[in-house]
Amino acid sequence: MMLHQGFRHRVWQGLAAGLLMTLAAGGAAAQQDVSYGVLDSFNVGENVYVRSLAVEEATSTLWVGTSAGLMEIGLNHLDVRNTFTRADGLANEYIFAIGIDSRGYKWFGTNAGGVSRYRDGNWQTFFPRDGLADYWVYAFTEQANGDFWIGTWAGANRVDLDTLEFETFLNELINEWVYGLAVDSRDRVWFGTEGGVSMFDGEAWQHWTHDDGLGGDNEEDLAVSTNTGLGTRTRHDLTVLEGGEDTFNPNYVFSMHADPQDRIWAGTWGGGVSVFEDGSWRNYTTADGLAGNLVYSILQDRDGVFWFGTNRGVSRFDGKTWQAFDSEDGLPGNHVYSLVQTPDGTVWAASRGGVTRIGPVQ
Repeated sequence: MMLHQGFRHRVWQGLAAGLLMTLAAGGAAAQQDVSYGVLDSFNVGENVYVRSLAVEEATSTLWVGTSAGLMEIGLNHLDVRNTFTRADGLANEYIFAIGIDSRGYKWFGTNAGGVSRYRDGNWQTFFPRDGLADYWVYAFTEQANGDFWIGTWAGANRVDLDTLEFETFLNELINEWVYGLAVDSRDRVWFGTEGGVSMFDGEAWQHWTHDDGLGGDNEEDLAVSTNTGLGTRTRHDLTVLEGGEDTFNPNYVFSMHADPQDRIWAGTWGGGVSVFEDGSWRNYTTADGLAGNLVYSILQDRDGVFWFGTNRGVSRFDGKTWQAFDSEDGLPGNHVYSLVQTPDGTVWAASRGGVTRIGPVQ
């Protein structure tokens, strides 16, 4: 592999609470015969997890949620505009999820701190006493009808953005731990849980599990578990995975995406990525070209190309060809928890240690 000349290591500085951002060692390589590669990497400290990303095009902002606080990055100059911790109004520094609603409010789901909402310098935090289903919050989405949804470790909330009233759904779900949310073109809400996929059309619920075709086979012969270890509140930060203790639980769905054709994509725990179309599931695994069978995040870019954040790096899939990017290509870490595309067309990948920008190199 040849080092791409445009690649740069950068350091984002400024997070409070003792977060020192350090330049990670190593370089990035891009294959000579491919059109996409790692452009640059922004390092935030070896032991800091970047767990969530969100793009706010109206303000040319990239929001970066880490295990040590929140960063507001200006996309025009890739500079740190602001950093936020509990001292600034966040409920907790460890941010699992970021959602931006249709009114411009930013919602931050935290580790044991509930949800914080932010706009124009003003913060508001919601706890279970306010109607939030749980203190652990993993996902956000909004329906076309304006209902806002929150995925937690004790069910899902539907929020009326006018009144900020919270309605909780628990027994309706196939499993109470909700990690992924998506809304399709028919305004149906899809839930990725630790026990399978649920769908709510506004009136009725449907559910799918591995028995229905969700998740591929255990092709790596991993230890089978109905509880990956993340179901216990002492191990959910994924540090156990950095030690290589992968397990197989195809019912565990960590990420959801609904594409314009209303195909539903689900990232599973050890079973690769599953696609629901015409009433049945199709699975893509490492045998097909996926980098890793644990799929944390799913992105469909503006050209319709799919990107998957896995436990072994990033996969790019154009419907025919697969391409992979990992630490040897410049990623700070191979566990990629979040993916977004910015207005310039580049894809950003979040991992332990930093954020990586991927785009055309030739």
